[in-house]
Amino acid sequence: MVLEIYILIPLFVVLSGITFYMGWILNAKTTKNKLMSADEQAKKIIEDAEKSALTLKKEKLLEVKDEWYRKKQEFDSDYNTRKNKLKAFEKQLLDKDETLEKKLDNLSKKEKSAEKLEKDFTNKLRQLSDKEEKLDQLTQEQNIKLEKISGLTSDEAKEILMENLISETKRDCSQKLKEIRDDMKLESKRIAKNLIVQAIQRSAADHSVETTVSVLNIQNDELKGRIIGKEGRNVRAFEAATGVDIIVDDTPEAITISAFDPFRREVAKVAMERLIADGRIHPTRIEEVVEKVKKELEEELIRIGENALIETGIHGLHPELIKLVGKMKYRSSYGQNVLQHSVEVAHLCGIMAVELGLDPILAKRGGLLHDVGKVIDREVEGPHAILGYELARKYKEHSVVCNAIGAHHEDMEMESPIAVLVQAADAISGARPGARRESVEGYVKRLEKLEELAKSFEGVGKTYAIQAGREVRVIVEHEKINDALADQLSVDIASKIQEEMEYPGQIKVTVIRERRSVAYAK
Repeated sequence: MVLEIYILIPLFVVLSGITFYMGWILNAKTTKNKLMSADEQAKKIIEDAEKSALTLKKEKLLEVKDEWYRKKQEFDSDYNTRKNKLKAFEKQLLDKDETLEKKLDNLSKKEKSAEKLEKDFTNKLRQLSDKEEKLDQLTQEQNIKLEKISGLTSDEAKEILMENLISETKRDCSQKLKEIRDDMKLESKRIAKNLIVQAIQRSAADHSVETTVSVLNIQNDELKGRIIGKEGRNVRAFEAATGVDIIVDDTPEAITISAFDPFRREVAKVAMERLIADGRIHPTRIEEVVEKVKKELEEELIRIGENALIETGIHGLHPELIKLVGKMKYRSSYGQNVLQHSVEVAHLCGIMAVELGLDPILAKRGGLLHDVGKVIDREVEGPHAILGYELARKYKEHSVVCNAIGAHHEDMEMESPIAVLVQAADAISGARPGARRESVEGYVKRLEKLEELAKSFEGVGKTYAIQAGREVRVIVEHEKINDALADQLSVDIASKIQEEMEYPGQIKVTVIRERRSVAYAK
């Protein structure tokens, strides 16, 4: 057993050595193969790196070349631009040099001409002095001969001559003064006309004819029933609160507010717009809205008056007068808005006062306030000029302004030229064509002609002249007129109105095309 152990141990050692040797050989071969593979990979990496480096180098060279070429082009372009500018500048300098040389030549010629003229003038002066000396000698000799012939001394002859000259001069002067007076009258009239025309041209303003009705557009005709209310209670409540008449007729999508007082009509219009927008229309709500609108518009009067003062360049007016000036916006006289008229009169007075050397501020104040008496409550009796005069005195206006207000209709004596200017400016503004309302007959004929012209086109069913003739609504037959033809029809009607009618301002042509389908459930 021991013998077997001794035999197995060497055998195991030998086998272990053989195994280790074989493993070492295999490991060496594997390591050698790895080293060879690593060398090949390293060579390949180096070759790839060299190729990449060459490629990158070529790319960089190309980029550098491109950048150099671009910079060269920019440099060449900048160089050419500067070169062209330099050439243009050189050309300008050459042109200026040539101009200066020409001017110098002309100057030298003028100097030579001036020297020649000076020499000629000196020679003529010398000749003139010589002739004067000869004339004096001849005059003395002539006087001596005349004294011998007439038997009068020179002093006696002078006295007789002076008397004759004085009498003759008086006759000539009286005749000349008469001619001068006649010419001055004509010239003063011409200057006055030019002054007035110039003032009118410089202060020309637009005029709009006030009417007694306002048209309120609504979204649809269904609102008319809500406005009227059950058994008309809403309309009655509205009319009682505002003092206007509400006309709900067949005019599509519109109601009419009628009132003589423009302020009440404006209150009614704004209140109705707010009620329609709110949607709640009943007597209690109507009274609340109307009262609120009245307060807002009374505050608006102050802003309107302040704007009028800014426009005319007037300051220091009493707050009550400012409010009355704002109230002029809601008053009209013969169809002319009193505020627009007063502002225009103020401008006219200021312009004419400057031309005549008068105080333009006082003239403007008199012009702006000349009709302030018209906005006082109608319960106060008396001419508006006197009422305005008393108001101006009450609020401490200048005496010249007060007199201009009271005298512009000759209700009192004029005390200053400014009162005359206010009267003239008032007449100019009121007499301007289109400033005041035309006659009722002419107004009605104009509206009838407007409707007839619009109705003369084919396919037109009905025509309505509204807003005092400032708009005509044309309702066409939908089966004859399509949308495209409706657009062209409005243009054709407007052109025909412009050619055949005369009217102030402008007329809006509205063509309405609609199709209604109606059925009844029984």
